Amino acid sequence: MLTVAFPVVVAVVAFLAVTVGPLYVADRFRDTRRPTDAERATLAELREWAALNVERVAIVETDSSAGATAGDDSAAATRTPTIDVGVRGPPGRRVLFVTEDVLTDLDEDVAAALLAAEAGRLETYYNEFRAVAVAVVVAILATVVTTIVPFEAGFSALAVVGFVSFWVGRRVQYAADAHAAERVGAEALADAFERVADLQGVTPETGTWRTWFEVQPPLGDRIAALREGR
Repeated sequence: MLTVAFPVVVAVVAFLAVTVGPLYVADRFRDTRRPTDAERATLAELREWAALNVERVAIVETDSSAGATAGDDSAAATRTPTIDVGVRGPPGRRVLFVTEDVLTDLDEDVAAALLAAEAGRLETYYNEFRAVAVAVVVAILATVVTTIVPFEAGFSALAVVGFVSFWVGRRVQYAADAHAAERVGAEALADAFERVADLQGVTPETGTWRTWFEVQPPLGDRIAALREGR
């Protein structure tokens, strides 16, 4: 009886780790604060624009001196802004984490597009899908370890679940982007992704054999899908 229950317990723990874990880590290990009145007003407008509903908003503090060389007192010293927008937590306890640089270094339309992208994930339950996929994979591994099912059968089931999860996960992400595009426009969303990538000095990656085993499609492919109306 205990052996049979073990995979179920492991699956529940894995699900909670994926859904609640990121919120706990962000709350405990990132330097966050409540938004100022001005930031709260700005975020309220952006959230309405993006149709993003959350229970709480937290500002992630960033180092304004990042990227400047030691001893450089020039006001023109360049730095790489920290652009991060993410919703953490399960339904009913969702928290929007926004770095300070999102409000100071981005135009409003770009910031709104990033919030819309998060709203699209919430509407398509992308995070919940990932949690379920992880829970199922871990549960299958547990049945193999406890010899509830033979190794060959467990490995075959794991391969099938993994393949389906990768494929469906990508479809869900594209659907999330489509929801966001309905709110702010496909071109505006693609431009926002490219703008953030440019600010952070990276080139949006497109799919290669190395990305076949990733639930989330590469940013370059997402941008291409938005521009092509897929």
